[in-house]
Amino acid sequence: QVQLVESGGGLVRAGGSLKLSCVASGLTFSSYAMGWFRQAPGKEREFVASISWSPDYIYYADSVKGRFTISRDNAKNTVYLQMNSLKPEDTAVYYCASSRVVTTDPTKYDYWGQGTQVTVSS
Repeated sequence: QVQLVESGGGLVRAGGSLKLSCVASGLTFSSYAMGWFRQAPGKEREFVASISWSPDYIYYADSVKGRFTISRDNAKNTVYLQMNSLKPEDTAVYYCASSRVVTTDPTKYDYWGQGTQVTVSS
């Protein structure tokens, strides 16, 4: 079955950096667009970034543009999210997801990981 497993979360001070990874199995990774979403306590899940199967199309939420970078390595079935200049408002559970189309719409994503916690202290 399809599995998406995130890692790399943790506790970091404001201004610091983290790099999240998501390893996919059970699907033809190079055929799927991948996305990162996040959900803070008491808030709805929100789009962070997405990347097409060939990394020609990349989208970011305005709140992370210029600070976060999404990338992928199809040979390793892995998508990454490099997060720099972290802010306390970036604190959330971060999820990776796969989709047949590159999109910001979470309803278009078929498979989801279990999430990894990112906590940014002030």
